[in-house]
Amino acid sequence: MIRATSLDLNCDMGESFGVYKLGSDLLLLPYVSSISIACGFHAGDPSIMRETMVLAKERDISIGAHPGYPDLAGFGRRPMQLTPAEVYDVVVYQVGAFLGVAKSLNVDATHVKVHGALYNAASADNALAAAIARAIYAVDSGLTLVGLAQSKLIEAGIEQGLRVSREAFADRRYKADGSLVSRSHPMALYHDFAEAKEQLQELLTTGYVTALTGEKVAIQADTICVHGDSAEAIDFARGLRSLMSELGITLSRLERG
Repeated sequence: MIRATSLDLNCDMGESFGVYKLGSDLLLLPYVSSISIACGFHAGDPSIMRETMVLAKERDISIGAHPGYPDLAGFGRRPMQLTPAEVYDVVVYQVGAFLGVAKSLNVDATHVKVHGALYNAASADNALAAAIARAIYAVDSGLTLVGLAQSKLIEAGIEQGLRVSREAFADRRYKADGSLVSRSHPMALYHDFAEAKEQLQELLTTGYVTALTGEKVAIQADTICVHGDSAEAIDFARGLRSLMSELGITLSRLERG
């Protein structure tokens, strides 16, 4: 694998809704080049969506839709038995709403990244991945599909004719097949950047990560995600930017296809 020379650093944002405040969006914005904004199904609301877009526009940060399962109570991280047709509809609905708000602010959306349990399900399920890719293409074929590197989502996006961006995670551990260790596992998450730094340095310099079970896994990454809802998000974003600088890796934002 060839080491990275430039990377996007993305964060999921706009996940507050009503009186509920989630994440540290304002503090994270200086460190990232792209953000994915909740569309109201797993988190977020119309006002938060608009306010987050305004903040990104002021800082020339790429914005994308972050659709998820209709599951506010579970933050979109609980599996749901939606059919591919239903997944198509919920993605079309959420991306359409997102693009409407973006147009009202004269902001160009660049990408779509599905959230949580839907992201994980579609990473391994051809039918769900294809439904998501078709939904994005139907609404705006110029949007980039962000998906887990080496996943069914990336394959579906390429097959549909979308530009794709392969994603790796700063704060997650990997399985031998390149998928993420389930959040139900006690070692799924890194809670300290110092713990994650070795994995990130390996990824950025060699294009591999070491799985939880010890295997070397090839990861071709165009963008790295820092989860904005975690307590350690700012330390991870700051640490990752510093590590990229040390390695001579430039920051590059997500672009349209």
